[in-house]
Amino acid sequence: MPIANLQPIVGVTCCREPGEVHPSHRVSEKYLTCIQQSFGGMPLLVPALGDSLDIDALLDRLDGILVTGSPTNIEPHHYGAEPNETQSVRDIQRDATTLPMIRQAVARGIPVFAICRGIQELNVAFGGTLYQRYQDEVPTGFDHRSRKDVDFDLKYRLSHGISVTEGSMLHDILGTTEGMVNSLHGQAINQPGPELTVEARATDGCIEAISHKTAPGFVLGVQWHPEWPDLKDPISAKLFDAFGAACHQAVGGRVRASAAE
Repeated sequence: MPIANLQPIVGVTCCREPGEVHPSHRVSEKYLTCIQQSFGGMPLLVPALGDSLDIDALLDRLDGILVTGSPTNIEPHHYGAEPNETQSVRDIQRDATTLPMIRQAVARGIPVFAICRGIQELNVAFGGTLYQRYQDEVPTGFDHRSRKDVDFDLKYRLSHGISVTEGSMLHDILGTTEGMVNSLHGQAINQPGPELTVEARATDGCIEAISHKTAPGFVLGVQWHPEWPDLKDPISAKLFDAFGAACHQAVGGRVRASAAE
């Protein structure tokens, strides 16, 4: 089969939930269907197994990684901080899986698209820090958290504008320096990692998108949720199209490398 017709295999990060007896590894279906519907990719769930997961062997088989959102937050010690809140749910096994996987994927040129918790993981993986309670720590900021007083679909409504850095990777993808996005996060990027570039900010200054300065492949993180409610939104569609194009291109490199062995 010609390389152009092969399905990209895209790793999709899971969360680990304790369960009553046995832990479960789960991810919302919306991330999986976006990969299928937008560019015909084959989603492959990546369990949060931490150190027991052979990341190198996994990356040998992947053409892209989608780092998903989650109701959990990153353990603050990963970015040199002490917890300043007590109600946050954390997932140490996910941290132990995603942080090294992101670094290795970027180094190998494997496309990485990071969403919500994912952008925070991308930032922390490269030495950045986070606000643990953005709405309390940034007096000039507004509350970016999910609304609790509206129906489910309204939680994902377009809620604030973003300003996209002119000439940036995101600008090239979207073809505009402004847009509207949804907002469902309590934590946010404080200091970007030194290897990362700010691609967009919300109207209150909150960092909404980052990329990697020297990565050999596609690396983009966004703080909002482009995967829902659907891909009819132009910004969402363009993001997944760009990620999909990078994943399709990566198929060729993986197949040729395998054939040469």
